[in-house]
Amino acid sequence: MSLTRITVAGWRTCGWFQRAVKVTAAVELLYPHKLQVTHIELESRDKFQAWLKSERPALNLDGGESHTSSPFIFINGTHFLGGYDSLVEYTKSNLLSAKQEEKKDDGAQPMQPDGVKMGNFDYDLVCIGGGSGGLAMSKEAANLGAKVACLDFVKPSPHGTSWGLGGTCVNVGCIPKKLCHRAAILGEEAAHDAKAFGWNIENQTHNWETLTTNIHDFISGLNFKYRVALREKKVAYLNKLGKIVDAHTIELTDRKGKKETITAGRIVVAVGGRPTELSIPGGEHAINSDDVFQMDWDDHPKKSPGKTLVVGASYVALECAGFLAALKYDTTVMVRSILLRGFDREYSDKIGEFMEQTGTKFIRGTVPSEIKKNDNGSFQVYWDDGTVPSEIKKNDNGSFQVYWDDGKQSDTFDTVVAAIGRYADTKSLGLENAGVQTNPKNGKIVCAGRNEQTSVPNIYAIGDVVDGMEELTPVAIQSGQFLARRLYGNKTQLMDYDLIPTTVFTPIEYGACGLSEEAAIAKYGEDDIEVYHKELAPLEWELVHDRPAGIARAKLICVKSQEERVVGLHVLGPNCGEITQGYAVAMRKGATYKDFQDTVGIHPTVSEDFTTLTITKASGEDAAAAGC
Repeated sequence: MSLTRITVAGWRTCGWFQRAVKVTAAVELLYPHKLQVTHIELESRDKFQAWLKSERPALNLDGGESHTSSPFIFINGTHFLGGYDSLVEYTKSNLLSAKQEEKKDDGAQPMQPDGVKMGNFDYDLVCIGGGSGGLAMSKEAANLGAKVACLDFVKPSPHGTSWGLGGTCVNVGCIPKKLCHRAAILGEEAAHDAKAFGWNIENQTHNWETLTTNIHDFISGLNFKYRVALREKKVAYLNKLGKIVDAHTIELTDRKGKKETITAGRIVVAVGGRPTELSIPGGEHAINSDDVFQMDWDDHPKKSPGKTLVVGASYVALECAGFLAALKYDTTVMVRSILLRGFDREYSDKIGEFMEQTGTKFIRGTVPSEIKKNDNGSFQVYWDDGTVPSEIKKNDNGSFQVYWDDGKQSDTFDTVVAAIGRYADTKSLGLENAGVQTNPKNGKIVCAGRNEQTSVPNIYAIGDVVDGMEELTPVAIQSGQFLARRLYGNKTQLMDYDLIPTTVFTPIEYGACGLSEEAAIAKYGEDDIEVYHKELAPLEWELVHDRPAGIARAKLICVKSQEERVVGLHVLGPNCGEITQGYAVAMRKGATYKDFQDTVGIHPTVSEDFTTLTITKASGEDAAAAGC
């Protein structure tokens, strides 16, 4: 099926434009191989009208000459669609109507025979990448009798940061992030909660060096354990950079530049991704999440992050900003558009609200335009801000006419962290030499059947490098294990990429499993969706009066026509990772709203509230938290 490109233009505060943005973002998330969406967000009604006047003639669209309202939507760069109502009708008719077509496009397919026989090459399997997925795949295949080699070569970040075996999650991702999040929680509890519970805690200071040293020591121990585990499984660990020469040949390059080649019956690509750099003048001065967790802070003028600007709105950006702010660093997040794109919009916005109320600053609607290094080692960051009034005139009736002009703003920061996304680390992998198909937009590998098999039958891919799949460590691990069992253990089970739980470890944690509210409506239609929701009052926060109120919450998204089967679960509050993991099992087994209601809750817990939800959004009743 060909890709449909939808462009939505409008001004920022237009409600209908924002609705169109939510719908198209949700549908793009559901059908990444069907739809590519571009949002053109203008700052005001006047700027939108000016855009229409200047850009519409150049577009040369089929229709839309008289359309002047927001949003202005067109398809494939040639056909005018209309406004919000036209978008909804188009989505229902062309993307959500045929269940058989949906199953064909999104369903997993059995792997094609690759014709490989064990013992005919140097290795039965070579896994390129020693991250969580690559290690899991290598060990499982070796355990099933395959002769396996695992290649792992860490290319340093632009700032020279490097690390050991284990990949992003262990070294510069989930593990150090969760430990920093824990440090932040301890600090917040000591500063705000402990006194209400009778503790007298003085001298509340934090030592960044102690935290990072202890984290590095712990991770170094994990690196060693991984090497031992490979040796015990008889997996050959090759600390060399791999490049595919053809479907069965890999060129290896060690740190000294020495090259050699090996052959493999099967190749699994598990190279993951790397942080995207800021492509602006002075962008090289910004560090990324890799550097935050692994760089030598002794080289930093402050020996710690100091006053920090985090650029981006991803979960990486918000998690980093959250723990830095809680550790008492002056922290600002610069975000171009919405927070946590692809997640539930209501809950994503609440995270931003909570962070602002607990000390994180936000600069919204813009991106940095330039970074300059000051003589003292700090950085001057510039950005364009269209909210600067250039002139104010008084009207005859006593009101005022305000004129706006583009203004350049700046501020000084000790550290700038770029967290604007990640790209697949495939550019120099040689995939084209074997004919492996990739998505030209992001460099990710296409596995059309959702079965980890690429366009070349004996070459497979797992983890973040696979196009359209969840970028989560447990996904890479499980897909690698299942693939190994299919290839070498006579199993047939495919990885199920639906209903995957996750948690964003922001200052208020966010747990989610299944569809966002926007995605559920886009998939099933608003009339077939029932949303049960409630504001929460976590008991551990009730004695603390300076905790932001009205933000912790839970909701279940149910499909009415399927006996109110739960297709989306969302929770904001403490310990959300622990909560969400358990409910994911129930959802995979087809849990309905009644199943939740029939379950006895554990009192008093946040999780208990999922068993007592009764208020629906459709009812319009107040969902504010009540007493026990």
